[in-house]
Amino acid sequence: MDRLDAMSLFVATAEAGSLSAAARRAGVPLATVSRKLSELERHLTTRLLNRSTRRLTLTDAGQSYLAACRRILDEVGEAERTAAGEYSSPTGELVITAPVVFGRLHVLPVITEFLALYPQVDIRLTLSDRITQLVEEHIDLALRIGELPDSAMVAIRVGSIRRIVCASPAYLAKCGTPEKPPELAGHSCITFEGLAAPARWNFGAGKTETATAVRSRLQVNTAEAAIDAAIAGLGLTKVLSYQADAAVRAGALRVVLESFEPPPWPVSLVHAGQGRLPVKLRAFLDFAAPRLRERLARSL
Repeated sequence: MDRLDAMSLFVATAEAGSLSAAARRAGVPLATVSRKLSELERHLTTRLLNRSTRRLTLTDAGQSYLAACRRILDEVGEAERTAAGEYSSPTGELVITAPVVFGRLHVLPVITEFLALYPQVDIRLTLSDRITQLVEEHIDLALRIGELPDSAMVAIRVGSIRRIVCASPAYLAKCGTPEKPPELAGHSCITFEGLAAPARWNFGAGKTETATAVRSRLQVNTAEAAIDAAIAGLGLTKVLSYQADAAVRAGALRVVLESFEPPPWPVSLVHAGQGRLPVKLRAFLDFAAPRLRERLARSL
């Protein structure tokens, strides 16, 4: 029995929550995963997993063994990266995640420049608005928008973004420009369910923060759809500044109620920061951070 291989499959099963998901993640047949886990349990003379038709759970022994496996596999990976030269020159694969629109507009162009300079580095970029777990999902670096919770993660701030209200010049000419948040009650609004509660928009901060109810003529689930509807003159919408940046610069949208905006959200590059950073990650951080700062400084 290859014990490291069995450990890897055990960790994958525990993290994925099922044998079939672990098999897909590892790219091996389901029968192989089941056989190797059974062999591992026989070798240890203890049960690691409680299996049922509906769910798979760890036993007490499985919980402690999982922590040990993760530590051992991390140490093996560290040794292999050192031997392969990841700590002497940028080589290998980087796994990066970012929000969908921000990633496409800002992270992808920076990655394209980076890959042209570092031919020995490959990057797997996942664009998702879901908050990912870096360690559990084997992600090297994440771009996060918003205040970060206290954690062991290392964050490098690269700028900030605003939460803006905007509408087309044609709509504002027809229906008037709101001067204060309460005036939104008399306007048609396009709400975006990905930005807090869609039926109430927050303005100000601290003691001056207020939540204003809005009339939603259209509710959508992507910022692009909200912006397109606003450009078409349907009403006002509230989105993140970088999402509407191109439309505002082109004159297709105008920002209103700027003096009532909530405080900007920070934009950060986040990594686990455990031990010595591989050169590929350090090289990308050194390359990407100043370029993202410059791009964000030029945006709304």
